[in-house]
Order: sequence, then structure tokens, then C-alpha cells
Amino acid sequence: MQQPATLTPSPEAIVDLLGVLAYGELTAFNRLAADAWLAPTLGGRAALAKMASAEIGHYGRLADRLGELGVDPEVAMAPFVGPLDAFHESTLPADWLEGLVKAHVFDGIAADFYTEIAAWLDPPTRALVLDVLEDSGHAAFAVHEVRTAIAADDRLAARLSLWARRLVGEALSQAQHVAAERDALTELIITGSGDLAAIGALFGRLTDAHVARMRRLGLSS
Repeated sequence: MQQPATLTPSPEAIVDLLGVLAYGELTAFNRLAADAWLAPTLGGRAALAKMASAEIGHYGRLADRLGELGVDPEVAMAPFVGPLDAFHESTLPADWLEGLVKAHVFDGIAADFYTEIAAWLDPPTRALVLDVLEDSGHAAFAVHEVRTAIAADDRLAARLSLWARRLVGEALSQAQHVAAERDALTELIITGSGDLAAIGALFGRLTDAHVARMRRLGLSS
């Protein structure tokens, strides 16, 4: 994954990227705060509340950067509200474990994807993107909780695996919708990748990372 020497992302692409990340962090805060109330223990509730606090901190940094660029954060986020809200509304978790799997799978795929894109950005923007994508501890927490639940009742594995597969399908559908609507962001991905073969390789890496993530959860992909 190398950055082409001639690549200079357009200002529109940078704003789109920061906008979708900002709204992603804002919704992640809302999801984690809501999921905390589903936790079966006070320790679990406190852990998710702490992670939610980290997400709203990430949102603040992205909003500040958009402000520095002379862009209203609300304007930058607006194009992504519909697709992201539609995804989350169509994938409401039925319980605590489904909420953990959803956050782990969806946030993991998104982080992998935006990490790839970060390689094509200017150093300050790249550093900010990588910082806000850094795991706040949710991955290890989700793996522990899901594996513990499966160990106590192995029937959960089939249900949660099916749930995770549904999440991936819904997420890809919404990502395609966003790409079709945001030309600058799509151009950044195409130009940064270099050619169709490189785009295929990128999605191959995303798939491999997803399979490994599922394996760590004790689920099949």
C-alpha cells in the first residue's frame, strides 16, 4: 500500500472524508452510550461508557479540523447522515451480544478501510485520521464478552455469525450508495489505489481482516 507521488487529494475529498468520519464517530458515541444500558453488569456498563467518551473526543477533533479548513462540521457531515442512519436503523441489535458484534464488525471494517485511504493523504490529515481510528479498547472487550458467552452457550455462535454476515451485507450496500453520491471521495479511492487490480487487492485485504476479526470473536464468516 504505497502513496502515488503525484496524488494530491482535492479539498472536496478531504472534507468528505473528515465529514463521514466525524458523523461516524458521533453515531459511535450514541451507539455505545445506548448499548451501555444493555450491559448485564455494572462493569460492562462502565466500560462502554468510557469508550463512548473516547468516541465523542474523536468527533471533537474532527469537527475542529473541519473548522480550521473553513467548513461547518454540520455541512460536512450532512451527506452521510441518511446512509449511516439507514444502516443503523436497519441493523438494530436485539440484545447486548448483538450490539457488541455490530460495533466490532462494522467499526472494524470502517477502520480498516479508512486506514487504507489515510496512506494517500497529506501528513497532518493522515495523522489525525489514524489517531481517531485507533481502537479505544472495544475490540478486546467485545472478544472477551462474546467468547465468554459462547463458552457458556455454544448455540449463540450460529446466531451471532448469521447476524455478522447480515451486517457486512448492509454495510457494503450503504458504502456503495455513498460512493455513488460523492464523486470526490470516489475519485480519491480510485486515484489512490492506482487501478482496478489495486482496488481489488484493497478489498481483498479488507476481507482478510474481517475473517480474522470474526475468528477472534469465535464466529464463522
